[in-house]
Amino acid sequence: MPCSRSNLIFNARFNEKINEPKAQKLNSTKIKTLTYLMAILFGASQNAWANGQLQGLLEIYKQAEAHDSSWASAKSVYQATQEKVVQGRALILPSVTLDAEANQNNSNTVYSGSGANPFTGGRQNFGSIGYNVNLTQPLWRKQNNVQYEQSKVQVAQAENTLNVARLDLMVRTATAYFDVLLAQDKLDLIAAQKAAVTRQLDQAKANFDVGNATITDVNEAQAKFDLLLAQEIATQNEFEVKKRAIQAITTLPTGQLASAKDKLNIAIPAPQEMEEWVKIAEEQNPQIKVLDQSVQIATQEIDRAHAGHYPTLDAVATWADNRSNGGVNAIGSDQQQLTIGVKMEIPLYQGGSISSKEREAASNQQKALDDVDLARHNADFQTRQAYLTVASTVAQVKAFEQALISSKSSMDSTSLGYEVGVRTSVDVLNAQQQLFSAKRDLLEARYTWMLSVIKLKAAAGVLTEQDFAETNNLLEGL
Repeated sequence: MPCSRSNLIFNARFNEKINEPKAQKLNSTKIKTLTYLMAILFGASQNAWANGQLQGLLEIYKQAEAHDSSWASAKSVYQATQEKVVQGRALILPSVTLDAEANQNNSNTVYSGSGANPFTGGRQNFGSIGYNVNLTQPLWRKQNNVQYEQSKVQVAQAENTLNVARLDLMVRTATAYFDVLLAQDKLDLIAAQKAAVTRQLDQAKANFDVGNATITDVNEAQAKFDLLLAQEIATQNEFEVKKRAIQAITTLPTGQLASAKDKLNIAIPAPQEMEEWVKIAEEQNPQIKVLDQSVQIATQEIDRAHAGHYPTLDAVATWADNRSNGGVNAIGSDQQQLTIGVKMEIPLYQGGSISSKEREAASNQQKALDDVDLARHNADFQTRQAYLTVASTVAQVKAFEQALISSKSSMDSTSLGYEVGVRTSVDVLNAQQQLFSAKRDLLEARYTWMLSVIKLKAAAGVLTEQDFAETNNLLEGL
């Protein structure tokens, strides 16, 4: 006659009870030790995290904007480039120089010849002083005019370069922010899963003690708990590393970050067509603008190099005042002189350097054109990639939301089946794992969507602080 399920459980329990557990007690001691070590390693940090005021994405970005070294370096380069216009304008404005000298002269003059000589000659010691004021006003210097126009383009280019750095800072900040949120939510999920597995483990031990379960049920639950403990340690470490990544940008201790709301309107931002976003990127991407301006500067450099063949014309004026208390003829002088005129220089031959500079400038222009083409391809690729990620995550979030509903139903059914004896504890543990995996996947997809929207706008060159403010509206507690 076949044995009943309760008899099989009882027999297995009886056979396994005698070999039960010194090892189980040892495992329990190890788990307590690990838990204690985790509390020491991460407890202080977690307390500071939990007690802090919620920080949103915009606040973290403001901190990064004030302290990030890379952004500070970009601003310094921008400020330095503003001086290019002043330097370029100076090339077409007048220049004035003053030179002065004071000398002590010692001479010995001997006159020869048979004719009458009114000068006595001999040794003379005398001092002389003098100064000259020189003014030069360029009237026509092609090189200077081209360089002045170049300086205007360089300043405009610096502004776009600064915008590239700003977008990079915003993307880096957002990436670090959502990485922390995901690690934080993973920790919360593991803690919830540990609580559920602990209840399952306690129930398995209780059933084992009264003969309604085998030691296998206890071991399965214990193995799952041990695995979760290991995952918790790894995730806690990941969480700490991600927080340090934000701190590296802001240079400030990171408080608790606001996480995503439960209800989000997941959608593709307007315009909803990918080609429209690509068109915006071609017009607004600051990296393309920077390289377009590099082409313009390189073209101007060809003109500047070619201008080396042209003559230059300057208006010049000199005021001189020279005085001495003696001379080779023992006669002192006090002389003032004003000279006004124009000066032309015509380059005839300079060893081929001007033609060489023209060829060099032409090659640099071609490089700049190639760089623009590459930048357009990169902007096109990055925009399409970001758009497809947004579109994909919109669909994924909806699918994961349905998967979560199904996993909850499966968990409820499996728990009920376990209570009536048609499902095992392993089935319950697997259902729990599936449920928490569905929650984790949904959270990750939501954060990926939020970040990919930011990356899409950054690739198109239209990301602003207002977008971070709108992202804050999607976060809980702000």
